Amino acid sequence: METLGAAVAELGILDGSISLIGAVQECTVSVMNKDDALVDRLRSYDQPFELTGTGEVVSGKVHVHVVLAGEDVTAAGHLHSAMVRDFFVRAYVTPRL
Repeated sequence: METLGAAVAELGILDGSISLIGAVQECTVSVMNKDDALVDRLRSYDQPFELTGTGEVVSGKVHVHVVLAGEDVTAAGHLHSAMVRDFFVRAYVTPRL
C-alpha cells in the first residue's frame, strides 16, 4: 500500500480507479465486524496467495479491496498491507477525467 500510495502521489493522481492482479507472500486484510460495521477485523497471513483487487484514489488517498486465494484459505477484504517477495503485482491506475 505504501508503494502504491507513493506512485499515485508521484504521478499527481488525486482521483481515479485502481485494478490489481498478481501474487503476494504476506498480507493483512480486514473486514467489518458483524456487530459494529465501524470496527475493522484485521487478519494477517503468511503464505503464497493469488491476488486480484480493485480500488480507488480519492483526494490522493488509496483504498483497495482484494480477493486472495491460497492453498487452504481464501480471504477477501480491505487491503492493509502485502509483501510481494518472489512474485509480482501489477497495479493499473486510471485517473479520473
